[in-house]
Amino acid sequence: MKRYDVAVVGGGPAGLAVAITATSRGLNTVVLERAAVPADKACGEGLMPSGLAALDRLGALPHLDRKESAPFVGIRYVQEDGTTAEGLLPAPGGLGVRRVALSSALVARAREVGVELRERTQVLSHRRSPDAVMLETADGPVEARMLVAADGLGSPLRRAEGLDVEFAGPRRFGLRRHFQVAPWTPYVEVHFADGVEAYVTPAGARRVGLAFLWEDGVVEGRVGFDTLLARFPRLAERLAGMEPDSQVRGAGPLARVARARVADRFALVGDAAGYVDALTGEGLSLAFACAESLGMLLPDALVKGATHEALRPYEACFQRVFRKYAWTTQALLMLARRPRLRRPVVRLLGKAPWLFERILHAVVA
Repeated sequence: MKRYDVAVVGGGPAGLAVAITATSRGLNTVVLERAAVPADKACGEGLMPSGLAALDRLGALPHLDRKESAPFVGIRYVQEDGTTAEGLLPAPGGLGVRRVALSSALVARAREVGVELRERTQVLSHRRSPDAVMLETADGPVEARMLVAADGLGSPLRRAEGLDVEFAGPRRFGLRRHFQVAPWTPYVEVHFADGVEAYVTPAGARRVGLAFLWEDGVVEGRVGFDTLLARFPRLAERLAGMEPDSQVRGAGPLARVARARVADRFALVGDAAGYVDALTGEGLSLAFACAESLGMLLPDALVKGATHEALRPYEACFQRVFRKYAWTTQALLMLARRPRLRRPVVRLLGKAPWLFERILHAVVA
């Protein structure tokens, strides 16, 4: 049986980023993905400037099919009465990328650097020992010196390790679909309605992605894509008659909490490591930053036995990056839940775009 330095469970952007970084640093890495790749997923699909820079450092940007992406220059808030606020992002701006195109680019780069990618391989169980980690899969056992769990919001590995913490707050959910229409603005638009937000992201020369986020129990009746779209008359009118370009996909509950990110020979990364909400669009940037940090640390950590102590710098990096994301997201959630407060704040930002831009630059830096 072949023994690996690193086994990554989950072939999404975070898992692939860890694998690319670790392999580029000389580690023998395998990625175990239960589905076929590239895999589609409910995702806002917006890469902020820091996420775009990370994709470039990973060497995946040249593999990206630019027909499946579109640049955006900033963020625009749109309220029920049509009032708006716009802010420009730091140069070079952001990039809306179809999730399957992003996955394809990362898969191509992973294979280019020598990552072994096993598709349709489901991990059934795992066991950590002082010397290695043994994983049981439907295709047989896999042994590695280090296990990285990048298996998503619900993370079975996080639960199996006893690191799952039940989130006590309101549950939020998301739905996403694409439409065949040229983007009508170089901004990512965030539309507000009572209890729901709609996110419009350019995702190609003739494609926009539309995602809804809402809180469980706030929307009355049966929740579906069309019923949510009906709450945004301006968007519904603009998209009337436009052909859908993807299936409706959902995600949630969004908020997840982990007790810690590391244990002996074990680490959580991406959504599995903890998540607040998709409201700020920083999920991919956060995932890449933490994945790079872990991948860079792993060679030295393995020399030290990949103990909890040896992996502690990754935990510290996660806490530093996650703290700002969590604070910003909680602040925006507070505004979204309180329309009487949100409306005058957005009107103020609309009259003072310099202030909006200063806030955006502080958040995405």
